[in-house]
Amino acid sequence: MTFPFARVAVGSRNPVKLAAVRAVLERVQPALELVGVDVASGVPDQPIGDDETQRGARNRALAALEVTGAELAVGLEGGVVELADGRMRSCAWAVVVDRDGVEGLGGSLSMPLPDLVAARIRAGEELGHAMDEIANVVGTKHGRGAVGILTAGLIDRQGAYEPMVAYALAPWLAPALFAPAEGHA
Repeated sequence: MTFPFARVAVGSRNPVKLAAVRAVLERVQPALELVGVDVASGVPDQPIGDDETQRGARNRALAALEVTGAELAVGLEGGVVELADGRMRSCAWAVVVDRDGVEGLGGSLSMPLPDLVAARIRAGEELGHAMDEIANVVGTKHGRGAVGILTAGLIDRQGAYEPMVAYALAPWLAPALFAPAEGHA
């Protein structure tokens, strides 16, 4: 199935995630119904590693598709990655799924995290809560995000999430290029 999709679900009610999905999809499909639903990610509140973060995004997309009956669903998940040298970086992933079982994956938001933040995450805090404490702010997760704080506002969480949503939409935006090649399974 290609666009248009009349009804799209997002596996979250976080206003930043909803705004990122809406900003991208309205460029492709101006008239659409977008619904956000609270669904479980199936991973820890602070995913560690790209694989776990992708799994959380996929679980959110599949659950949103199931719960809403939408034609297309998007799951977004932010996480952190431990680097070999002891530092930590952020990561974020989007998974888009449709009723036919087609899936797209897109990632972004890979940036270094301050050692003070990494230490708090290792002690069990979520990135957003650690940033709230370190930067003396409230609501990092539902606002500009760690990226907004760490880039002094050059880019905010919504702006960082929009490219990964677009990347994950590639199978529907360029379907002929994702079709199986003749003679290849």
